[in-house]
Amino acid sequence: MEKKKLVILTGAGMSAESGLKTFRDSDGLWEGYDVYEVATPRGWAKDPKLVLDFYNMRRRDVANAEPNMGHIGLAGLEKNFEVTIITQNIDDLHERGGSSNVVHLHGEIFKMRTSITTGYDDSMIYEIRGDIRLGDMAPEGGQLRPHIVWFEEPVPMIGIAADIAATADIFVVIGTSLAVYPAAGLLNCAPVAIPKFIIDKKIPQTRSVVNLSAIEATASEGVAILKERLKLLEM
Repeated sequence: MEKKKLVILTGAGMSAESGLKTFRDSDGLWEGYDVYEVATPRGWAKDPKLVLDFYNMRRRDVANAEPNMGHIGLAGLEKNFEVTIITQNIDDLHERGGSSNVVHLHGEIFKMRTSITTGYDDSMIYEIRGDIRLGDMAPEGGQLRPHIVWFEEPVPMIGIAADIAATADIFVVIGTSLAVYPAAGLLNCAPVAIPKFIIDKKIPQTRSVVNLSAIEATASEGVAILKERLKLLEM
């Protein structure tokens, strides 16, 4: 029998138990930085060294983090479902947790690209495990920058993600405030009649969403509860 398509949208709360924070944890500051100074094209134009230093630190943070039981639990769902994870997170914890089909909406911390274009041409995206420094140039020209979608930039993967959401048999949201668009709109791309779940320590406003079950818990706790509830929907 064909497996049901389980589409999961994850946000910062997914990785919080692994020790990775976001700017939303402290009144618009991200690890002590004004997010608009380090995560916008304006900030890059003003002080590219500051931006590079900031993401070099984030890269080290992610390298030192470990997948939590939520990440590992989602990977285990591939046994019984066709799972696609759409993540707003720039870390690789879903992959290291064992998930095999992950779409990164906002880029990846272990990749870099030229600052000349915001496109997603795979031939011009490069792996990076160390630091990016001012003066490091891409082969095609231009200062290298993190392969991250900043605020005020288009989200090239959103169309692909919307198409995936539209094919879901079950849709799950984990650890996101549903306040950052266009990612937050993916919940509305899922078919109206299918079962939907949202997992968060503080459930955001979702009253208008049909067939939605809320699980108020951390990602790890919530995924364990979700797995039990999904057993009734496997067939």
